[in-house]
Amino acid sequence: MKNEANGQTPRGFLSLEGSVAMVVGGYGAIGTTISETLARAGAVTVIAGRDEKRASELANQIAGEGNRAEVLELDACDVANVRGGVAKVAKHFGSIDILVNCVGYNKEQPFLEVTEEAFDEVHSRTLRPAMFLSQAVGAEQVHTGKGGSQIHLLSLRSKLGFFARGYSAFCAAKGGLAALLKQHAAELGPHGITVSGIAPGLVHTRKNEAALKDPVAWREATAGIPIARLATPTDVAGAALFLASPLSRFITGQIIYVDGGLIACR
Repeated sequence: MKNEANGQTPRGFLSLEGSVAMVVGGYGAIGTTISETLARAGAVTVIAGRDEKRASELANQIAGEGNRAEVLELDACDVANVRGGVAKVAKHFGSIDILVNCVGYNKEQPFLEVTEEAFDEVHSRTLRPAMFLSQAVGAEQVHTGKGGSQIHLLSLRSKLGFFARGYSAFCAAKGGLAALLKQHAAELGPHGITVSGIAPGLVHTRKNEAALKDPVAWREATAGIPIARLATPTDVAGAALFLASPLSRFITGQIIYVDGGLIACR
């Protein structure tokens, strides 16, 4: 079915042809699939992170599929490095249309054992990078005047606590990011820049595959999820593609919960 106003098909609305996407942490367990998905949709995908080797391996794989990916060595915790890296990408490509922030860190400690050092480290590696990545990319997006989108990877723990687990620092950092992106959406909206988040529950990745083979662990992990399974990286990447695409141009300051309906039952 075509859109009567411009003749585009729904598939055309999900095309990212002509866009430049910067995926920070784009070679991680979930970031890899997001990078692949945006590249397959037509975006030039810049895979950014501290591990240049892993980023290069993924970029080569994406190129082998006939899509385009570039590599940027970037320490998201170093504000000067972030500003320099973002400026480099913007200068080379002319713009950064899409930012996907997959940066985050957790150090689990029971409430009565949380240390100042651990609490500060989680925030410095989760909330602080989000602020200054958004600021640096936002400055370039405002300068080019083309609009754009910014997408932050959150967690279900930005909204819910985690029973019997020591998640004080992580929940606080991701909860702070949930509020931060709303403020960024308010300030960047007049420039045509959308800012939203994706909050998955537990995601079935290569890292936890072995543990989840245990039937008891699987039942515990999926308990209370109406769809009766865990999210996959593809589920999360689908939400990222939607938020990066023209289909979501009037959606900002929102959080998509990729949780199989878990929150609906809370």
